Amino acid sequence: MILIYVIGILMGGGLLALLLGQWNRNLPRWIALCTVSVGFIAFVFFWINQYRTVNPHLTNTWIIDYRHDWIPSFGISFHLAIDGLSLLLLVLTFFLGVLAVLCSWNDVKERVGFYYFNLLWILAGISGVFMAMDLFLFYFFWEVMLIPMYFLIGIWGSENRVYAAYKFFIFTQASGLLMLLAIIGLYFIHGQNTGLYTFNYFELLGTVIPPHIAFWLMLGFMIAFVVKLPIVPFHTWLPDAHSEAPTAGSLILAGLLLKTGAYGILRFVLPLFPEAAHDLAPWAMLFGVIGIIYGAILAYSQTDLKRLVAYTSVSHMGFVILGIFAFNELALQGVVMQLVTHAISTGALFIMAGMLKERLHTRNINHMGGLWTQMPQMGAIGMLFAMASLGLPGLGNFIAEFLILLGAFKANVLLTIIATIGLVFSAIYSLRIVQKVFLGPSERSDHVSDFSFREIIVMASLTLSIVWLGLYPQPVINTVKPMINKLAHVFTPENKNVQNSYHTTPLSTHKYLVKK
Repeated sequence: MILIYVIGILMGGGLLALLLGQWNRNLPRWIALCTVSVGFIAFVFFWINQYRTVNPHLTNTWIIDYRHDWIPSFGISFHLAIDGLSLLLLVLTFFLGVLAVLCSWNDVKERVGFYYFNLLWILAGISGVFMAMDLFLFYFFWEVMLIPMYFLIGIWGSENRVYAAYKFFIFTQASGLLMLLAIIGLYFIHGQNTGLYTFNYFELLGTVIPPHIAFWLMLGFMIAFVVKLPIVPFHTWLPDAHSEAPTAGSLILAGLLLKTGAYGILRFVLPLFPEAAHDLAPWAMLFGVIGIIYGAILAYSQTDLKRLVAYTSVSHMGFVILGIFAFNELALQGVVMQLVTHAISTGALFIMAGMLKERLHTRNINHMGGLWTQMPQMGAIGMLFAMASLGLPGLGNFIAEFLILLGAFKANVLLTIIATIGLVFSAIYSLRIVQKVFLGPSERSDHVSDFSFREIIVMASLTLSIVWLGLYPQPVINTVKPMINKLAHVFTPENKNVQNSYHTTPLSTHKYLVKK
């Protein structure tokens, strides 16, 4: 029941923060911190236990499965399940959730209860997306993520927050409706083939779909996911949303919401439509490489620090698409590592951008410079995460991009070589951040304070995480290995045309299985 409890705690904590925030402005902060901390501790202990007790070569990928009828007349059930990928992303969700609450501790001074209500409900929606195995339920949680983030940007954002919030809402809502149409189409096709109308993911995996129809259904899912990821040319909402969102909003956007797009491709597009995905692969890899180069060039041209970091996300997510559609185990391992390490490194850069904005009242890097002498701790950490962003060996991003390029090289040599050029561009914009913000002559005569104790806790957590992933990534790789092996097996030459080769239901003998 841990899956239901986690979502219930987040939603209940959000409502409690909203109600008690009317009488006391401090209570919502502590409620939110306790809520996400409980979830984080629970999933960390569960992950440690799972990592120790389960053989990474286990053929079954599912760890927990819970299903209860919801609207049986329409084949809708409350179906939650997790495998290694879901578990890893849930740990990441609650880890960044704790940091998001700490980042907002002193920043939010109005409508505090409503702010933490939205923050916790965003986390509940993201958690639901990573666990939902009923496509109707998945779409429900997909929309739950959207509305609180709209309020978070529109109320607590910067000067152009309303424009950014509307743009974010329109892009994600419109693409989400295309996914809903694809879900409904898949529902009716499966029902006509089998006589069973259901939204159950495991049942729909075996659906036989005519190739021309499968392509359009896949496209409905794919557009929703690449808009959220985002991939060029669907990326234009991201820099505006990042630059106007509060610090915690940028952290959740970069660290979690973007990852739901990659998760959707891995979980739904590839297993449900393997043949259509195989046909799309060359184009997807091409757009991934375009995103790598285009995002890096635009990142270098920015003067707004948050927009600069936002465009680095476009570049890094290009590596994710490149790795996913390489269809081999090495590249998929790199994709999962990239999802985790990008969340940590880019999230840290957004947090530092928020700290600098709070101290300097500007995000323009041309108005910074020489800050290392006054903020040596922030300068050192800023240098570390700039190096992580460019893929320095010893830090997590290097492992991720190395595995992706190694796997992609097997699939397409030319595109991989072009993508490698993106690493050179990433070094240029990363070093530009350090040079413009922390080095060079100082233009300020007033004193600027270094990290506070709360900020030290936040940045130390991120620093330890990115170094740990760079030096010892094996726990992450082993956790997702069963799922990746099964997914890569679908696209081996002898199996690429087998529609249901990914179809595996959870084993009732698994020690963590819960069924109702």
